[in-house]
Amino acid sequence: MGAIQTENTHVKRSSSMSYALRWKHENLRMISLVALASFALTFMFFMLLYGTAAKSVSLVINGQQSEIKTKETVLSRILDEQNIKIGQFDRTSIPLDGKIKSGDRITIERTAPVEVTADGETKTMYTVGKTVEEALRDLNIPVGSTDKVVPALHTEVSDRSPIQIVRVKKETAEEVVPLAFETETRTDANLLKGKEQVVQEGKEGSKLIQKEQVFEDGKLVSEKVLAENVKEPSTNKIVAIGSKAPPVVALSAKPAAEAAPAAAPKNGAPANYTKVLNNVTLTAYSAGVASTGKTPGDHGYGVTASGTTVTEGRTIAVDKNVIPLGWWVYIEGIGYRRAEDTGSAINGNKIDVYFDSTAYANKFGVKRGYTVYVIGPKKPE
Repeated sequence: MGAIQTENTHVKRSSSMSYALRWKHENLRMISLVALASFALTFMFFMLLYGTAAKSVSLVINGQQSEIKTKETVLSRILDEQNIKIGQFDRTSIPLDGKIKSGDRITIERTAPVEVTADGETKTMYTVGKTVEEALRDLNIPVGSTDKVVPALHTEVSDRSPIQIVRVKKETAEEVVPLAFETETRTDANLLKGKEQVVQEGKEGSKLIQKEQVFEDGKLVSEKVLAENVKEPSTNKIVAIGSKAPPVVALSAKPAAEAAPAAAPKNGAPANYTKVLNNVTLTAYSAGVASTGKTPGDHGYGVTASGTTVTEGRTIAVDKNVIPLGWWVYIEGIGYRRAEDTGSAINGNKIDVYFDSTAYANKFGVKRGYTVYVIGPKKPE
């Protein structure tokens, strides 16, 4: 029987424990939800309590600090509460919609408009700087070491202060310029007085000039020469001036055809001549296209106005009203020549001497102050 009693007692205890476990299992979810709701309510209570609690906040406006008490949590509401107006370009350390907590330090900087002219543009900009230098630094506008700033950097700024930055740039430039030649004159006892003869042609040289140029906003405002160096020296022109006294010859008053022969001076001139021409200008020509407009093979190439063929050492072109065609002359320093040709540019006391070489004719140039003895139609022996 004791065994039976023991068995009954055990069965009753097991049933009681199973009921408790089933109840706990069935209500565990409800218990969890109730606990979570209680936590949330508690958290919200404390948050509401914190949000409505007064906060201590530091407010700094343009360097002036003040402590305020507020229950607001957003900066814009705190500023409205304190009747503080914020301009469109004023700067705050915390965004206007930012959250504020106790102990925060809020900085507000008031900006002032300035008119900045730089790099070809004028803009209205807003700065917290108190001087021109501070404003440019605040606005991140670079200023070079040579740039000009108006007004001066230490000048205080106010609303709409004009600030101008002139960009100054220095450059080194090089320029090659011609170096003019000079003309030297030398006395020549072998030339008749009044005559000039080019002994040496002048030639330009060149020199390199280094300059420092200053530009303001891209415009050249000044330049100065740093150095000058001769690249190629010039060659002076040398002109011989005659100093020899001319011979004194009496001119006949009779026409050339009737003039009596006169004695010649002692310099190779003819013994007899009809008249003397003083201060005659000499030029030179050839049969080529540069002088006559004709080339070998053209009709009349090398044929003179008198019908002869041009010959170096004989042929000259003259003004036939001064020297008749076919007449011989003696040109001092040149020798005997015959008037066989004419030219549109040969007028008065001017003679064009023929040379075979075009290059030599060009080199001959223009010679002035010659004396010419007009002889006649027959060449003297």
